Amino acid sequence: MSDHRADRHEGALAEIVVDVAAIRHNVRVLREVAGVPLIAVVKADGYGHGMVEAARAAREGGAEWLAVATVDEAVQLRASGYAGPLLCWLMLPETDLERPVAEGVDLTAYSVAELDAIAEAARAVGLRARVQVKVDTGLSRGGASRADWAAVFARAHDGERDGSWKVTGLWSHLACSDEPDHPANDRQEQAFRAALALAEDSGLRPDLVHLANSAATILRPSARFGAVRCGIATYGLDPAPGHTPDLGLRPAMTVRSRLAVVKHLVAGDAVSYGQRWVADRPTTIGLVPMGYGDGIPRHASHPGGSAEVAVGGKRRPIRGTVCMDQVMVDLGGDPAQVGDEVVLLGGADDVPTAQDWAEACGTISYEIVTRMGGRTVRRHVDTDVVEEGP
Repeated sequence: MSDHRADRHEGALAEIVVDVAAIRHNVRVLREVAGVPLIAVVKADGYGHGMVEAARAAREGGAEWLAVATVDEAVQLRASGYAGPLLCWLMLPETDLERPVAEGVDLTAYSVAELDAIAEAARAVGLRARVQVKVDTGLSRGGASRADWAAVFARAHDGERDGSWKVTGLWSHLACSDEPDHPANDRQEQAFRAALALAEDSGLRPDLVHLANSAATILRPSARFGAVRCGIATYGLDPAPGHTPDLGLRPAMTVRSRLAVVKHLVAGDAVSYGQRWVADRPTTIGLVPMGYGDGIPRHASHPGGSAEVAVGGKRRPIRGTVCMDQVMVDLGGDPAQVGDEVVLLGGADDVPTAQDWAEACGTISYEIVTRMGGRTVRRHVDTDVVEEGP
């Protein structure tokens, strides 16, 4: 299987290879750990892995629900043929809600105004909407503020009674689950339990109650409630580096290219814009035809940075400033030639991981994989399938 973009990028200089078998495997592992229904988060084009393909693999792995951020993403998943439980949570006042209501998407409401907008859409299409209410328990981002809980719950209950919608879920999101000892985790869980009690007093009986994201799914059993939402762990990446036990999760993404130029340098030769790196000895430099236009963080070349790629079975450091279309790597004088494979990140031995890149760039693995793209071709493979010979 391959991404539709491949047809438009013949001769591309780099590719993203996504193993859907790894996604299936990861969901099976997480579902077993959680012991409750699993909501696989496939927003942002499946964290850069391909939303439709990731969604299909997650469902095959046992995910009972899928979740995306935007209405447009939800509509795209429906258009792909997915008809199962689907949650989304971001909208603006002008967002068209009629289609997601008609297609049975669970819309998340943060406010009375959003509930009113959903009621209007439900009347327009003549159907009962599906609504989940999100409460802010300390992230201070999306979700009803604590002062507004009672009003939002009352409006949600009124809408159930008048047939505008069914309240299918109540949820919130943790701010510090990747730091299991952070006191915010206890505070948010206590606040969420208070929200559940108030919702029940308001007459709400949602089927789906969820708080735990990937890190809390693995590290905080008390936060699992009736379901868990797994994003980054679905793709085989560690949601809480330094804290997560080895569950055997498998990174699904490999990014690779080939050397486009190989040249020898002498001591004193400078590399790339600003000449911020100068060879202190004779060496060989290889040009990789990917840059920040393809998702390589420019921070990978900051002074003292340690981002690496794999060439010839060895890790090779990036040298000089990452450019829009290319990056230079130090081959250390080892034999190399144009066309040799370069693996920028993946899950194999001796290959840098997305977490390695994150640490080198001062960010998180989520950003590394999600930003990969640009002019690359994305190709999906299934290592669970053994191709038969002729």
